[in-house]
Amino acid sequence: MESFSAQEENLEDSLLKIAELTDEFEGYSHPHATRIAALADAVAQKFNLATHDRFSLRQASLVHDIGEVVMDRDYIKSNRILRDDERIDMQRHPVIGEQESAKRGLSRAVQLLVRWHHEWWNGMGYPDGLEGEQIPFAARILRLVDTYCALTDTRPFNTPLSEAEARQYITEWAGVEFDPKVVKAFLELERLRELESFLER
Repeated sequence: MESFSAQEENLEDSLLKIAELTDEFEGYSHPHATRIAALADAVAQKFNLATHDRFSLRQASLVHDIGEVVMDRDYIKSNRILRDDERIDMQRHPVIGEQESAKRGLSRAVQLLVRWHHEWWNGMGYPDGLEGEQIPFAARILRLVDTYCALTDTRPFNTPLSEAEARQYITEWAGVEFDPKVVKAFLELERLRELESFLER
């Protein structure tokens, strides 16, 4: 029988493979999910989140868009504005991601972070329209970091923003999409390789 540490190691390998497949499916030119995991943990440390909460946040970061891969829709990769029916369909991916996380034996905490990583501070996110403090704190971190990493990475239909431009975007959407406290902590991060925009590398 495997030791617990060996089981953990195997699970980590499995999650990293899922992250790699998801990055490839979404068209990212560089590791996206692992970058999110690193920055999310840096923010979490600023708030002294408990070790188990940081562990859940790391796992959720690696598999947060697994629902998109399972849905396998062509429009996800298209360079155009989504039709209304496509947008509605797309908003199912966090719920499907929650289900897929459960199938893989991930904790309920991870499942809910995956479900709620598109909730907005002002209640205009999806799938449940949670607002403010209703959104688990780690999910608020994941929402912001996922956005920042997407803005500053290269995709077939996307030229990355500079680090300064992405920071400005995050600042402007504080109190709307993002928890202002999380924005403040994120903007205090410095000297991390993962913060660098791929536009500037």
